Amino acid sequence: MARRVAIATGIPTLMGMAVFIGSYWLVSQQIVDIAPALTLVSSGACFLLGLVGLSYGLFSSSWELQPGSLLGFEQIGLNIKRLRSGATAPQSGRR
Repeated sequence: MARRVAIATGIPTLMGMAVFIGSYWLVSQQIVDIAPALTLVSSGACFLLGLVGLSYGLFSSSWELQPGSLLGFEQIGLNIKRLRSGATAPQSGRR
């Protein structure tokens, strides 16, 4: 799980930071005039992709004793069902 989260979140986050650095360099060297809104939207899309990657890393993890597959797609549906059943389970004994 930690490896999937690190890869699926880390790469888009680094891309989001690289957009700022690349835009600054291109504008400061007067190579291209980039609108600030384009930089903001591009980096925001990368950070949003990192958030999706975080969710993927958590939902694709295997909670069984035997390890799951490399990408863990088969675990996503099972973990979403577990999350839903835990959220709708009756809260007995709590005050």
